[in-house]
Amino acid sequence: MKLSFHSAARAELRSTKAFYRSRSPLAAIAFAQEIQSALLRIAESPLRYPPGESGTRVCVLPWRFPYTIVYYTVRDMVVIVAIAHQSREPGYWQDRLSE
Repeated sequence: MKLSFHSAARAELRSTKAFYRSRSPLAAIAFAQEIQSALLRIAESPLRYPPGESGTRVCVLPWRFPYTIVYYTVRDMVVIVAIAHQSREPGYWQDRLSE
């Protein structure tokens, strides 16, 4: 399936990559690889991950990176709604579903 990012999710991804880059180039590379791997798995089989709130699904990254990819499917497209840090307020991204 094709992947599409909500603009706010793309901004979250950029800022998270920048955060890891400022801390450690190796951590930044590992994070980028983990995100890429997760996105490929989601695109291959979007129903693989458990249902979340409001018709979404959630892909939780491994313990090293406390982030969750929140997405939903529509026809032949996967829409990434959030790259959510797990300590943020749950569901903060829900207003993105109506955009």
